[in-house]
Amino acid sequence: MAPSEAHTTAEVQAVHKDERYDMRFPSYLGFWKRSVPGLDEAPRFDMYDEPHLKRRKQILADHPEIEDMYGYDTNTVWITVATVAAQVGLAYLFGRVLTEWHWTMVFVAYAIGGSFSTQIGIIFHEFTHNLCAATSLQNRWVGNLGNIPLLVPLAQSFRRYHLEHHTYQGVYGYDPDLPLEWEIRLIGNDPIKKFFWLVIYGVMYIGRGLAQQKQLTRWELYNWAWTIVCDVALYYVCGPRGMLYLLLSVFLGFGLHPGAAHFIQEHYTFRDGQETYSYYGSGNYFWLNIGYHNEHHDFPLVPWTKLPEVKRVAAEYYDHLAFHTSWCAVLYMFITSSVLAPQSRVVRSLDAHRYARKNLKVPSADEAKGLASVKSEFALRMKKAAEMSMEKVRAQRIIGAQ
Repeated sequence: MAPSEAHTTAEVQAVHKDERYDMRFPSYLGFWKRSVPGLDEAPRFDMYDEPHLKRRKQILADHPEIEDMYGYDTNTVWITVATVAAQVGLAYLFGRVLTEWHWTMVFVAYAIGGSFSTQIGIIFHEFTHNLCAATSLQNRWVGNLGNIPLLVPLAQSFRRYHLEHHTYQGVYGYDPDLPLEWEIRLIGNDPIKKFFWLVIYGVMYIGRGLAQQKQLTRWELYNWAWTIVCDVALYYVCGPRGMLYLLLSVFLGFGLHPGAAHFIQEHYTFRDGQETYSYYGSGNYFWLNIGYHNEHHDFPLVPWTKLPEVKRVAAEYYDHLAFHTSWCAVLYMFITSSVLAPQSRVVRSLDAHRYARKNLKVPSADEAKGLASVKSEFALRMKKAAEMSMEKVRAQRIIGAQ
């Protein structure tokens, strides 16, 4: 839903008229209060740009050695080969051998096939940032290889829209990760609706990209052609029942599954001022450290194998941030909590994002020392202004409902 708080160019400039530096330093947590279902009807609006580019610059000033971690890890290629082989093998098993094992197939499709499918989604995440191999072309073909058991041409579209998510995190109308207005309105804060929304979350994720109505790129067309050829081959080898197993794996895996909980963990607002969250549980061992999401957004050129090292080296920047330790708990909280819903996101206008990115600088160490005396007072003033804006919108909503 479009933000109803102030976000025009003139208003953005008025808010930041006395600022030269981005006073969110060094953590770059915002001054906003999270959107509360029942009191608010839209995501919370922020007057600043997304925090990660500036935090990366701040961290590198203190820890330049993190740049030595940039690169790729070819182990991901072998994980891709193994995952695809195992999933196709299971499709053959249920399609040609265990043809009467109906409920067993459904269980395996959720527990094992769903886990493989979500792992392939994370492999897409790695190849998107060119973290699997030396060249962009090689990475794209890692994505196409991983796409084989998913049956739907997702790899290259994911790459396109995920890179836009990094560039325009939280920017309304530009970040394809944000729920659509009708999702927020339809699901509301009903636990039953939230449950079924999570069940079809994979479908909704694809729908958000389609809603932008962009022309398919050359590589997306290649992905379509490749997928059609692979689907025909899979049908011939595994039969219709094997194809059903693969479809169930994709649907169940990208739905209400622990391996898909990171979609909620990453950017739904569990705390005021923090829009990105990491997960530090045991699921990272299988799902390629996808939980280290703050670290990834700060350093998207670091492969998954080195993200824990980023956290260790720059512990002073990450240890104080809120984080999750259980993906199952994330799903349970989202469904049952009265303060979490699809609207629980922070958004910004493109004007606010561009203005703050261009005009509010990251202070150097010496400049930060000079600003320390006024930072607390400034933060209190900005939080009070955010609260007043929030209460204004809430009052307008109440008056409008009368």
